[in-house]
Amino acid sequence: MNTAKHLLFELGSEELPPNTLVKLSHALLNNITQGLHDAELTFTGSKAYATPRRLAVLIENLATAQPDKTVEKRGPAIQAAFAADGSPSKAALGFASSCETTFDQLERLKTDKGEWLSFTQAIKGQDTEQLIPDIIRQAIAALPIAKRMRWGSFATEFVRPVHWAVLLLGDRVIPTEILGLQTGNLTRGHRFHAPDAIVLYTPETYATVLFEQGKVIADIEQRKAIIRDKAQQAAAAVNGIAHIEEDLLEEIAALNEWPVPVTGNFDPRFLALPAEVLITTMQTNQKYFPVKNAEGQLLAHFITFSNIESSRPESIQHGNERVVTPRLADAEFFWNQDRKHRLESRLASLAHIVFQEKLGTVADKTDRVVRLAEIIAKQLDANVEAAKRAALLAKTDLMTEMVGEFGNLQGIMGRYYALAEGESKEVAWALEEHYFPKQSGSPTASTCTGQVLAIAEKVDTLAGIFSAGLIPTGDKDPYALRRAALGALRTIIENNLVLNIRELLAIALGQFAHVFDFEATQTALVDFVFDRLKGYCLDQGFRADEFEAVMTLLPAEPLDFIQRLQAVKAFRQLPEAQSLAAANKRIRNILKKSETAPAERIGKLLEPQEQQLLHAAEQSAQAIQPLLAQRDYQATLTRLANLRNEVDAFFDHVMVMSDDLELRASRLALLHFLSEQFLTCADISKLQS
Repeated sequence: MNTAKHLLFELGSEELPPNTLVKLSHALLNNITQGLHDAELTFTGSKAYATPRRLAVLIENLATAQPDKTVEKRGPAIQAAFAADGSPSKAALGFASSCETTFDQLERLKTDKGEWLSFTQAIKGQDTEQLIPDIIRQAIAALPIAKRMRWGSFATEFVRPVHWAVLLLGDRVIPTEILGLQTGNLTRGHRFHAPDAIVLYTPETYATVLFEQGKVIADIEQRKAIIRDKAQQAAAAVNGIAHIEEDLLEEIAALNEWPVPVTGNFDPRFLALPAEVLITTMQTNQKYFPVKNAEGQLLAHFITFSNIESSRPESIQHGNERVVTPRLADAEFFWNQDRKHRLESRLASLAHIVFQEKLGTVADKTDRVVRLAEIIAKQLDANVEAAKRAALLAKTDLMTEMVGEFGNLQGIMGRYYALAEGESKEVAWALEEHYFPKQSGSPTASTCTGQVLAIAEKVDTLAGIFSAGLIPTGDKDPYALRRAALGALRTIIENNLVLNIRELLAIALGQFAHVFDFEATQTALVDFVFDRLKGYCLDQGFRADEFEAVMTLLPAEPLDFIQRLQAVKAFRQLPEAQSLAAANKRIRNILKKSETAPAERIGKLLEPQEQQLLHAAEQSAQAIQPLLAQRDYQATLTRLANLRNEVDAFFDHVMVMSDDLELRASRLALLHFLSEQFLTCADISKLQS
């Protein structure tokens, strides 16, 4: 009888890298469960555990053996199974040997396609205990570890040295070797609070035993929740609110098995620094949560977490305060030094930074972006002088001490320094916003000048790197061109900017003097950008056939593309949509196959149905003109949907390819006239039923 038991695997190690702990934990769980699926071992649930010193997986109600199964093997056809004298052929004997049986044990399999030799074999399922060790070893070998290490005299490799391994199926240990360790049922608790071995008797009590006996919270999501709650409680005690970002929360949870909050303070004089500087210093360098008041202003406090319950927590507090003070003092020094020199005075130094070998320096890039920003600003009727000024200063903060120390503050410090120097808010904010959107889902630039500069900077990068022949392949994209393309598209679309992206890319390519195939590069670049647009549209809930319907017309403006796409999506919800899509597909096929081009004028028409269709088409052509002028594609397609009855009647009663050549030409011209109306919005023949 195939029963079920819980399985627990735990691998204990030196402190694992906090930035990859969650990734390793999820990968181990996925690899083990996939191995179980491949081995046809059923289970009802699974859970991953991860702490700085362990990775663990619990599998619930795992079958203790594979199911028995019957395998039928097909051998040679009967006509090839016997020699001329009726004895078994070599093929038949070879088949029997491969099945580990004799010829007389073979059967015959008859189907409507012929008759073959066959062999039916009953295969007993292996015990789970025999299969698990290899599944575990393969799961570990497949972990996404960028750099594995060896230790001592061992030949095994892992991300960190390992010290123990637990492998339990029910209440029994599965004895095997994992990374040079013999598996058992002994785990370890907290390094300081519970350093002795702890016996695990059953998999399902794993987390409880570690918590109660080992001072370890094994579930990282539980630790994150505890850290979040305790941080807010500690902040509330100083009349503040903890500023918690998810990345740091996860990292702190990956650094602590038993997180204990510690509140620290710093000199209030540092609050005169930009808030982003203080937050970066505390979060990036010290792994502290900053504290804000109800209005969102920073307070002179921070919350950190210790991995130990100290009898003298004040010593931990003072230690953290001693560490953060010189960091904040350094930031204060950078702030004061940087403001002694204007951003514009740093332009000359950009000529000493190479952007890319073929594309020149950052100063060269600045010159190109200034020209692009001017062109874009004029097209958008934006402030041209503000756009040119922002483009000129956009990269100057890269030469400041602050950005040299904290690279993630590029743009942000440009804004602060520009405001301190008396630049307009429009220019200052553009210096920060030209990096927007910074990541998937984050906001685009909010100011008009910021939008202009963001598009110009990204278009120049795309054109330049493509012209240098460094087109992204596979998952390799060192210049983040996919992000740049998507960022430019999102900025245009989400801010309702009317810009011709094909034209902008051509202008950007035209600014480069090195030798490259302009037409081939332009084609590849446009294809790349529209491929990013397709991904964006699919993420927004549009369907692939809807995208193709619009793409057929090659709209050059991303905003116009989206407006057409929205119209197509709405059109397909209409009751007439399926019939008209099929009719348009039929029309396109007829026109494609016709030997003569459609006549310019529709002449001879005999049947009432075709005359009615012509009348209806002429009315719709007149009705949609003002709608198209307003780019109201949804209303246009809705109006064209009224043609359904006439179109259906036409195809029910009229033979297009008449032997009368004049009549045939008129009917083809009618279909061409009709097709052109639908193609004013999209090619709805691409829509799938």
